[in-house]
Amino acid sequence: MNKVSFCAKLVCVMRIYFLGTKGFPANAIVGGGGVERHVEELATRLAGRGHSVYVYVRAHSADKKLKTYRGVHIIRIPSWRSKNFDTITHTLLSTLHVLFRRADVIHYHGIGPSTCSLIPRLFKWRTKVLATFHSRDRMDPKWSWFARAYLLFAEWACLHFPHQTIVVSHILQIFCREMYGKETRYIPNGADISHELNTDQLQKFGLEPGKYLLGLGRLVPNKAYDVLMEAYKKVESNMPLIIAGDAEYADAYVMKLEKMAAQDPRVRLVGYQIGKTKEQLLAHCYAFVQPSRSEGLSTVTLEAMAHGKTVVLTDIKENLELIDHSAIAFPVDNVRMLAQTLKWILEDPMMVRVRGERAQEVVRKWYSWQSVVDRIEKVYFSNS
Repeated sequence: MNKVSFCAKLVCVMRIYFLGTKGFPANAIVGGGGVERHVEELATRLAGRGHSVYVYVRAHSADKKLKTYRGVHIIRIPSWRSKNFDTITHTLLSTLHVLFRRADVIHYHGIGPSTCSLIPRLFKWRTKVLATFHSRDRMDPKWSWFARAYLLFAEWACLHFPHQTIVVSHILQIFCREMYGKETRYIPNGADISHELNTDQLQKFGLEPGKYLLGLGRLVPNKAYDVLMEAYKKVESNMPLIIAGDAEYADAYVMKLEKMAAQDPRVRLVGYQIGKTKEQLLAHCYAFVQPSRSEGLSTVTLEAMAHGKTVVLTDIKENLELIDHSAIAFPVDNVRMLAQTLKWILEDPMMVRVRGERAQEVVRKWYSWQSVVDRIEKVYFSNS
């Protein structure tokens, strides 16, 4: 490398800090979701491009022995561990910590954490401050009235405090423009095309490839797995329905799901799954079911599509934007329509295969992680 290109490379290397995630990597924590997966993919790939990348994690959600992961530096900060204050106290303390670090970019993830982005705007004038609007969190019924009021303010703050705001779907982009009169940058979540052939992890669940339905995500009311289980009661089939996931601060809902599963021997809750087990569950399911009431842009749905799976999901606008005619949508909370849809896909494996191939092509064209990181990096380097 000559002297000019070496100096150019030095100029391009940035110090990037991510705030708002529960833990890192995503597989290291129970109850992590799409935001954690999103941050992991961005952080590790940016580190692979030579940037100095730091991720703030909650002390109770991280392996204390893990200092770095795939080139990313992990910073543990405490929090007030409760449903309503865990996120905001951790983000506030992380924000105060990063004020004393040299940073080119401070990137908040989620609307709640972004309420703290005003602080570096005021005190770190040379640092670019960004936020990613992942979803309208106040729509989740798990929150108290106070939390929902704060999250309503957080939507406004996410669009007004940072230098720039990124949204993960066109629907969110339109919402921000029409509700708040603010323009945003659209950069979606991503997924990598996968052809997982191994099946050894399925054996511990007694599953056969292609002979089970799968739901995977956080076990919180907003994900509506109770609706899925109620619908499956109306379906005559011996195919197991596997639901993989767990959640913090949702014990009552998890107990409800456990009681419902106990009434149907075909339904099995297998807990939070990571790594090879998660990949093999996605790779070898007959179809993937996502009954959620609201989403930003579902990362796990993208991952199922990347595995070539037909997805049955709710007809919210964020989902319809994603699937591009490759999946099958049903009305939110409509048990009867979901049951009919499940009967249909079980009776037509050829249609399931063709739609799965279409889903994989959609991911290949529009949602690769490489293209996502390319676009994020351009935002970091831009002057606007």
